[in-house]
Amino acid sequence: MAEKLKLLLSVPLGPRHSHHSRPFASLFTKTHFRSSSSSTTMASSSSSIPDALTTKIIDSHLHVWASPQQAADKYPYFPGNEPTLPGDVDFLLKCIEEAGVDGALIVQPINHKFDHSLVTSVLEKYPSKFVGCCLVDPAEDGSGINQLEHLVSKEGYQAVRFNPYLWPSGQKMTNEVGKALFSKAGELGIPVGFMCMKGLSLHISEIEELCTEFPSTVVSLDHLAFCKPPTNDEESKAFSELLNLSRFPQVYVKFSALFRVSRKPFPYEDLSHSLSQVVSAFGANRVMWGSDFPFVVPECGYKGAKEAVSLIANQLVAVACSSISNMSHQEQMCECIKRQATTTSRL
Repeated sequence: MAEKLKLLLSVPLGPRHSHHSRPFASLFTKTHFRSSSSSTTMASSSSSIPDALTTKIIDSHLHVWASPQQAADKYPYFPGNEPTLPGDVDFLLKCIEEAGVDGALIVQPINHKFDHSLVTSVLEKYPSKFVGCCLVDPAEDGSGINQLEHLVSKEGYQAVRFNPYLWPSGQKMTNEVGKALFSKAGELGIPVGFMCMKGLSLHISEIEELCTEFPSTVVSLDHLAFCKPPTNDEESKAFSELLNLSRFPQVYVKFSALFRVSRKPFPYEDLSHSLSQVVSAFGANRVMWGSDFPFVVPECGYKGAKEAVSLIANQLVAVACSSISNMSHQEQMCECIKRQATTTSRL
């Protein structure tokens, strides 16, 4: 009964330069699980089932960068950050077509650092398929504030990434510039994505302070905030810190880059319990899938990234359905579909 699920992000990829009328914060409020074929057919008979079962599949986190030829001609890599694997848009388009993914949020890669011209060119060429997340420049002179406003209001970017390791040495994201940037993101109606690659515990106090002081700024935590299934007290503390961030209603979680946060090979089934806990804490409508293309390609392939999250989601539905008792067979089927389409599905 419970067919393979697809983790979806149902945000229309509308015209660029329209952030004031449709802030990209909606990206973090309209994600869904969708069931396929027979489950969808059965669900259609119940008025309580959301009608978002036909929404598009959107990857909430990936990167593109110039091909070597493009880098030589027009879009140079930042010195010392030359990529070691292909990540050009033609390769991306081939991958998402093969996987049946309809669009994506492109996160500005470190390979081009604060030069957004390559990503901007992709957004301009494929406005109905991609939207952009820029990379904030936390320079002490505050120049990044004007750049952020320009990228959003003039170039159409609809999210911004905070990389704490780009702050000046000894500075935190809660310094004067960091707070000004975070506040500006809220004013512009765009979400801030935090990349805590070296561990959430290093940055939890900064994130909590920013969320407390600027509650109107929407936040996403990239890659489960880099929290792997805990194996010791320190890791358990970090995962608890992640779950405790659910108390801030503006905080969302990307269930992305599974290969980075799993302790097992594809299909990363050890993350089933992690996803269950995150969905229980945040609610499924505050969790979304992302691939982390092109880094995912040598790990399990792009299509494999989507298959893995479908498998993990299917496990959760199976567990939910198995808990149903004292019902007729027909009632059990209807209840399972409801859970599939709402409890776990309003993601």
